[in-house]
Amino acid sequence: MNEPASTSPGARPRRAVVIGGGMAGMLAAAALRAHADVTVVERDVLPEGPEPRKGLPQARHVHVIWSGGARAMEQLLPGVTEAWLAAGARRVPLPTGLVSLQPRGWFRRWPEMQFMIACSRDLLDWVVRERVTGSERVTVLQRTELLSLEGDASRVTGVRVRTADGEERVLAADLVVDAAGRGSRAAAWLKDLGVPAAPLEEVDSGLVYSSRIFRAPAGTEEFPLVNVQSDATVPVPGRTTTIEPIEGGRWLVTLSGTRGGEPPSTAEEFEAFARASVRHPVVGELIAHAEPLSDPVVTRSTVNRRRFYEKVDGWPEGFVAIGDSVATYNPVYGHGLSVAAQGAVALGELVARHGPAAPGLARRVQRAVARPVGTAWEFATSTDIHYPDAIGKAPGLANRVLGAYVNRLMLTATGRPLVTKAFFDVVTLSKPMSELVRPAVVIAVLRGPRRPLLTAPPLTADEWKAVTGSAEGPQDGEARESAA
Repeated sequence: MNEPASTSPGARPRRAVVIGGGMAGMLAAAALRAHADVTVVERDVLPEGPEPRKGLPQARHVHVIWSGGARAMEQLLPGVTEAWLAAGARRVPLPTGLVSLQPRGWFRRWPEMQFMIACSRDLLDWVVRERVTGSERVTVLQRTELLSLEGDASRVTGVRVRTADGEERVLAADLVVDAAGRGSRAAAWLKDLGVPAAPLEEVDSGLVYSSRIFRAPAGTEEFPLVNVQSDATVPVPGRTTTIEPIEGGRWLVTLSGTRGGEPPSTAEEFEAFARASVRHPVVGELIAHAEPLSDPVVTRSTVNRRRFYEKVDGWPEGFVAIGDSVATYNPVYGHGLSVAAQGAVALGELVARHGPAAPGLARRVQRAVARPVGTAWEFATSTDIHYPDAIGKAPGLANRVLGAYVNRLMLTATGRPLVTKAFFDVVTLSKPMSELVRPAVVIAVLRGPRRPLLTAPPLTADEWKAVTGSAEGPQDGEARESAA
């Protein structure tokens, strides 16, 4: 492995600039700090605790870190998982701690196959931010606006910024990483330098999110994450409901709906939507026994958008984009943070191997970043394009064949553990999509589920009683056995 130039005796310290101080930006800084002095450029004021951030309105909805993302973050920040848990997050075993009606039926709560980290987005970000900004090699410039990239079409040499006091200055850098998120202006900045435009793809289902926080009923400290998904094979708007247990003895409840089936923005209609507008009323029945702590908040910026930077001929040296700056997804799949983490790991590994100023580094990183992006993109768009009035390229024959196979796989996953594990290995970004077509999985899918579909959500009698005060709930004997 090449020794980074920043550690060579007498060599000029390498410098990197990261655009954006959110989760992706902090993970990029973590990946680079062993190899360069890192300056993070952030236009907002970053909170000093687990509190809302002005530039992150989507933080008020359900966020999770899938196990593939959590492992990536552990590579970058050893001990971060324990830090989340110490701050109040939950490690939820999958599917053991999950009550989920997926498109083909209820998952059984079999022993742990993968896991997720569940808490508020504010807590997730704060724990990471504290561990990164404590490094003497990371400097954060807050209330600083990025105006343009410096350099030309062949190499980016730094950035021009405007500081909080109105001063314009240039920050020279061996490597610039765009982690600005959905608001990234990289496409325009690169165009100004003469870099060819990247192919762009969008799928817009018109999805809208509405979320409220509730006080969790006493005795529900280990309550499962509860989720009712939509079925894209039925030509109606896709509506979902989710209860995520978060820190502080609270439930974060998120409703969603695609075009024509948008969730409400008023408290009076919130519970009614959760009861009557989705495929099962369990979330509505549960929150009827919980105390609301906030009014609903609504977000509409949910377009799936991907820029194929890895396909640009003549990609400039010294510039990389990661996270939501490359692709954004329907948040219902929870992939954004985990994809950003895996992209940051790829960035760190390649910089460690070649150095932050190595020829061809930027293209190598961009191609490596595209791999986890591709998995998340397939999950999001292959479903979203089927909802009524969705905007995007119509699915071709290959997509329709894959869709039929995935529908059969999801049915089989309700009653065959081998297939359930393959699904969770992929959806948690722990293994590639090819895991779903491994011969043993294909044979199992063709055979179908070994056990009959559950007819009710697999909540135990004790879980139902802790919320409602009664052991009588929407469950059958096998549902209870599955959750035991």
